Amino acid sequence: MRLRTIPGSSGRPRPLRLLGDPALTGPGQEVTAFDDELAALIEDMFATMYAAHGVGLAANQIGVPLRVFVYDCPDDEDRRHLGHLVNPRLVETDGPVIRGPEGCLSLPGIEAGTPRHDRAVVTGFSASGEPRTVTGTGFFARCLQHECDHLDGGLYVDHLTGLRRRRVLRAAARAPWAAEAETTGR
Repeated sequence: MRLRTIPGSSGRPRPLRLLGDPALTGPGQEVTAFDDELAALIEDMFATMYAAHGVGLAANQIGVPLRVFVYDCPDDEDRRHLGHLVNPRLVETDGPVIRGPEGCLSLPGIEAGTPRHDRAVVTGFSASGEPRTVTGTGFFARCLQHECDHLDGGLYVDHLTGLRRRRVLRAAARAPWAAEAETTGR
C-alpha cells in the first residue's frame, strides 16, 4: 500500500515558457510563504514535468517567478532521485568538468554537449519549510546545476561557446515551436 501520493497526481500541467520568453531571463524571487499555494504549485510543476517527459523543472519555466524546482532524475548508477527544493542555492560544485548531453524543456528537442561539474550540492527547503541538502553526482549533478541556473535567469545555452552555441541557437530559431512562441508571446 502506498503511503504517499504520487508527485503531480493532484496537479495540472501548465504551459511551458520557451526560449525567448522574458520569464526565463530574470532571477526568481525568494519564497516567503510555505503554504497550500506553494504545495499546489509544486504539484503542478511535477504534473508539467511528467507531461513534458522531463527530469527537472524550475518554476520560471511555467511563468512563476519563484525560487522552486522539482526533479525526478537518475544519477549515473541509475538510482532515482525524486523531490523538490524551495529557495535552493548551489553551494558547492567539484569533481571533473564533463561535457555531456543536455537538453531543456524550454528548448524542446534540442541538445548540446554542455560542460558541468560531476558533483553538486544544493541547499534549500521543503514545501513545509524544513531545511534540506541535496547532493548529486553524474547526471543528477547536471540536473541540479541546470535547475539552479534557471532560477538565476540562465539556460544551458549560456554555458556553450563557439560552434556549439551557434548550432543550438540556429536549431532553436528553426524549431516548429519557435514560430508558436513568437505568436503567443511565450
